[in-house]
Amino acid sequence: MNIRFAVVAGDYVRDILEQPAACERTELALAASSNQAAAILHLVETNAFDRIMLTGMGSSYHALHPLQIRLSNAGRFVQMIETSELLSYYPETLGKRTLTVAVSQSGDSAEIVRLLRDQLASGPVIGITNSVGSTLASCSNIAIVTAAGQEATVSCKTYLATLQALHWLGSTLLGQDPAQTQSELQEATTGVRSYLSQWESHTDWFVDQLAGIRQIFVTGRGWSLATAGTGGLILKESVRYSAEGMSSAAFRHGPLEMLTKQLLTCICLGDPRTAALNQRLHEDVRRAQGKSFLIDADSDQPALRLSKVLPALLPMVEMLPIQMISLALGARLGEVAGRFSIASKITNIE
Repeated sequence: MNIRFAVVAGDYVRDILEQPAACERTELALAASSNQAAAILHLVETNAFDRIMLTGMGSSYHALHPLQIRLSNAGRFVQMIETSELLSYYPETLGKRTLTVAVSQSGDSAEIVRLLRDQLASGPVIGITNSVGSTLASCSNIAIVTAAGQEATVSCKTYLATLQALHWLGSTLLGQDPAQTQSELQEATTGVRSYLSQWESHTDWFVDQLAGIRQIFVTGRGWSLATAGTGGLILKESVRYSAEGMSSAAFRHGPLEMLTKQLLTCICLGDPRTAALNQRLHEDVRRAQGKSFLIDADSDQPALRLSKVLPALLPMVEMLPIQMISLALGARLGEVAGRFSIASKITNIE
């Protein structure tokens, strides 16, 4: 099946193809953020924070996984809690000795607005958003604004830009050379551009491979938990497909029993620490007659093959095959992927 005859061009497709340019713009914006970097370092050096709270909703929340790993491994006390849960069940953690990193691509989601306007976060807030005029940008102590550009529906280019900004923030907090950080981001953007240069053939391959599939799991470990969580979300949101994201280990605790030829498991191989475990899961799924894709830099299948990037930036390239799957599912269903029927771009009810 050729997707040229199956996919009706829509805003979501255009946003996906605009991702390399969005990443390049965000790289330039971050490289020019020396004032924010100095302000962040001054904030940390002049305050004895007990904890760093990472918070967001949806893909903005999942994008925080790599930053949590980096800061925790550097000896910082880091918590990562969805903003809705943070407001209702953990408000006591938001004292003056807590540095909050709040992420919202729109900057105006209901939970973020409540967090800031009701002054529930009494300590300093570093905000990361794609909207310069948003509540998050205007009410944060320090705002990091990405340059992904306007996005119509499902988060794609804003998600990659958020991952870039969070990587930059982590490098700033850990005192990394800005030139090294920029080089790492450029390498990841090159990987995004390389994969999307063949987007039509990738999606065509997925259209054929998804015949008979009724349910999808996206799994990974470590850095790739960002991909697992966001991947499950966008497949539901873009084409209303039954999909879940979870850790590869959690998949063995229950979902493994669901394996049939109608269930697809997309497994992110990840970095060397857990790659062998993910490879084993891929083999076990296939042995049980389930269908499994291993998303990897060394895959024999171009649609699953990623450019090699820094492990902390793997989610930037891992998300691309999931996006192609969403387009392929749209083609199989005969509908425009990314067209909302119930949801909206900005969630304004908690």
